[in-house]
Amino acid sequence: MTTARRPAGLGLLPTAPVGSHALPAIYLMALERLRAGDVGERDLQETLEDAAQLAILDQERAGLDLVSDGEVRRHDFILSFYGRLTGLRETPPARRLGPYLYDSTPVWEVIEPVTAPEGLGTVQEFEFAASRTARPVKVACPGPLTLNQPLRLAGGYPRHEDLLWDLAGVVNGELKGLVAAGCRHVQVDESANAAYGAGPGQLVELFNRTVEGVDAHVAFHLCFGNLRGRPHSPRRYRELLPALRDARADVLMLEFANREMAEVEEVGAADLPQDIAAGVVDVKSYHYESPELVAERLRLVMRHIAPERVWAVPDCGLWETPRWLAVRKLTAMTAGARMVREELQGG
Repeated sequence: MTTARRPAGLGLLPTAPVGSHALPAIYLMALERLRAGDVGERDLQETLEDAAQLAILDQERAGLDLVSDGEVRRHDFILSFYGRLTGLRETPPARRLGPYLYDSTPVWEVIEPVTAPEGLGTVQEFEFAASRTARPVKVACPGPLTLNQPLRLAGGYPRHEDLLWDLAGVVNGELKGLVAAGCRHVQVDESANAAYGAGPGQLVELFNRTVEGVDAHVAFHLCFGNLRGRPHSPRRYRELLPALRDARADVLMLEFANREMAEVEEVGAADLPQDIAAGVVDVKSYHYESPELVAERLRLVMRHIAPERVWAVPDCGLWETPRWLAVRKLTAMTAGARMVREELQGG
């Protein structure tokens, strides 16, 4: 069991992104030109750097204590990582017509042992972001169960469990590379859908292997999926809570806002040793919260969890949210957290 560590410089109710930021229009237009074949490599690099700088600037202006590079170099959250892994063969998606959802993405057949000889690229993300901001930078990396979701065994491993352990080793190496580069805040993303398929015990066992020897403040984000703003799993944590007590994380990042703050009482009653980063902004809704609504949600959380253990975060990443709306939500989040922080300090 871990004992939560609060990073130096962060006081009551720290505010942080979950990972991704909304994509700016200039980046989206560049993607269209890229698909048309009339964007050069240097043009693309400049666009990515501009988009990352805009993401950082948006988060700074919104008042976040921690920032990310917006994950603008990634495609659909995790799909860009598979080009960095060996031992895979891409196959077409199961469905191409109709709404783009979880069965619209490619599937990769595993034909040989999986490795990442050049890493997953997150170290470069961190180094660029750290050179553009004085605020602490947090970098999120998908966990082994999430990376495994579009993979199908066609060789390379006698058992699926062996593949999962190799994926945990890949992510562990990436996190250690981030720490070596100076990153003090790392995050592992897993979806509840993958967790329920593996079982709570295996979820935590794989997570602990993933963060083994990682000397940083570790966040564990458990979400319900956000492709095109749609969840893909039962939206509950109940079955996972007992196992999460043994997760070697300093903070658990959990979705609450898009579920009308369901399970806050159950999470509090679970007596988890980690801090709780409460999702108090619904990234899957077009409705934008007011600071007063964010403050109300935080007060509800603190009725069940000690204030010194609570963070304020969005439910999930903002990559499926329009940029103007994302900035408005983040600004309301930090303003609501500031209101409650002042109440606590004044009382």
